[in-house]
Amino acid sequence: MASNMDREMILADFQACTGIENIDEAITLLEQNNWDLVAAINGVIPQENGILQSEYGGETLQGPAYGPTSHSTAASSASSSSSAFRHVVPSRQIVERQPRMLDFRVEYRDRNVDVVLEDSSTVGDIKHILENELQIPASKMLLKGWKTGDVDDSTVLKTLHLPKNNSLYVLTPDLPPPSSSHSGALQESLNQNYMLIITHREVQREYNLNFSGSSTIQEVKRNVYDLTSIPVRHQQWEGWPPSATDDSMTLAVSGVNFPCHRLTVGRRSSPVQTREQSEEQCTDVHMVSDSDGDDFEDATEFGVDDGEMFGVASSALRKSPMMPENAENEGDALLQFTAEFSSRYGDCHPVYFIGSLEAAFQEAFYGKARDRKLLAIYLHHDESVLTNVFCSQMLCAESIVSYLSQNFITWAWDMTKEANRARFLTMCTRHFGSVVAQTIRTQKTDQFPLFLIIMGKRSSNEVLNVIQGNTTVDELMMRLMAAMEIFSAQQQEDIKDEDEREARENVKREQDEAYRISLEADRAKREAQEREMAEQFRLEQIRKEQEEEREAIRLSLEQSLPPEPKEESTESVSKLRIRTPSGEFFERRFLASSKLQVVFDFVASKGYPWEEYKLLGTFPRRDVTQLDPNKSLLEVKLYPQETLFLEAKE
Repeated sequence: MASNMDREMILADFQACTGIENIDEAITLLEQNNWDLVAAINGVIPQENGILQSEYGGETLQGPAYGPTSHSTAASSASSSSSAFRHVVPSRQIVERQPRMLDFRVEYRDRNVDVVLEDSSTVGDIKHILENELQIPASKMLLKGWKTGDVDDSTVLKTLHLPKNNSLYVLTPDLPPPSSSHSGALQESLNQNYMLIITHREVQREYNLNFSGSSTIQEVKRNVYDLTSIPVRHQQWEGWPPSATDDSMTLAVSGVNFPCHRLTVGRRSSPVQTREQSEEQCTDVHMVSDSDGDDFEDATEFGVDDGEMFGVASSALRKSPMMPENAENEGDALLQFTAEFSSRYGDCHPVYFIGSLEAAFQEAFYGKARDRKLLAIYLHHDESVLTNVFCSQMLCAESIVSYLSQNFITWAWDMTKEANRARFLTMCTRHFGSVVAQTIRTQKTDQFPLFLIIMGKRSSNEVLNVIQGNTTVDELMMRLMAAMEIFSAQQQEDIKDEDEREARENVKREQDEAYRISLEADRAKREAQEREMAEQFRLEQIRKEQEEEREAIRLSLEQSLPPEPKEESTESVSKLRIRTPSGEFFERRFLASSKLQVVFDFVASKGYPWEEYKLLGTFPRRDVTQLDPNKSLLEVKLYPQETLFLEAKE
């Protein structure tokens, strides 16, 4: 079992050989092979060019032959052909460890500086680079942002076990803050747009290029390389001001004239000519770039890959991809695309729709006719020589950005990776048909980027225009305006049809509403009638119940009355004649000794309860119902006869 120190060495060798930057992934692969470096390497790298042998056993493993690449002649190739197998060596000594490159983004006030160094460099090396970039003495810098403990200038980066990408920031407590007036003027200059009128000397062609004040001279030269195919290191310039001494300077501080500045560029006569030789031959030539970035750009001209120049993978020196490969969610992919586009070309760019292509269709085509827009699909390709110029000069021009934002929904996709390209072609076939997909499929890399103008129709989506990257701002604007003319004519027809359809629908809605109101009125009337009938029925039931109850009380009272005495009775008899409210009379004889209550019960038995009616006497007029009902008729002077009449109580 390898010790911790051995494992660190094995891990470092494994990452250097395979180029795997993710430490967790590298450790997992090594653990799967029991920390056998040779077996782990053979498991990752295709086994084509040789045999590796492990120090832990006698078996021979087929694998790539590691070590320095020899560019041998035919004779040396013949002499070395017999040594197709490597000698058995300890696994840690299979290859000479290539240096690991680390990326640092260092922030200082309103500036960001990118630094790329080998992990064998020290913290002091970073400060020396920043000293040249920021014009700040290294002794005055405090470099912060390390995720480990104490770090000093002599600390080797490898000992900090840093990831590939790192973010740091610089503090200068001993330096006074910059003057606000100077800082404001500089910031204003950085935000201004400069037009560089550049003449290509050999072909006598003139280019009008717009750059922001924050663009560097190096960026200008790289854009000119895309237009003229003259590598930066071979460009010979005239017209730069004397203060422009470094390609890393921004246009705002370089001294170029605002808003326009004229320059001339041509190809140097000899690729190896130095700056001093150039100045001796032509005194009015200002400078020829000798920045490190030029080596990356021109290395392929001599058959050397960018990564081979420094012993690192070339992918480590390239820009971040615009879009992740095989992204599951189109919205997340577009978020990364927008962020990377802003990082490369600035914040003045079209507003890219974040979402799927179907969602972009919905946003552009399926709203109200007055709100519909054209759909612009921008197809990016990092390997096209036209991409940088098209993005920075055409797509980011303020006039183009403003026109697109007002009239278009802009959606983007990156065609650099084959998987993303295939995915877009599938979407293109589904939405536009195989003819359009085949047209895009046959486009060569140098014809990118592409700009597709899509107009939504009733039954399909029509591609109005396919704009290739080799265009100008004026031509791009003219083609966008031409597409808008076609779209506007179609939109007016759609608005007219939509207005007519809405008018018909409004009439139908009004008719439906009137019909609904009529039904509601009928239903309310019917319900009111039903409620009235129900109320009448309820009242009738109550009345019947009351009548039944009164009848029952009347019968009960009638049955409880004492029998009427006869005329020839020997007892004293009182004869009462009672007049009803309707004018009828009824008579009855009562014993003079009977109580007044018996009279009340008799009257009630005839349907006139004393709770509802008053029984009044005539001479003198009196309310008999107010008398004591327990007194006899003789006592209340209703003897021998009396006429009474009934009156309803109020």
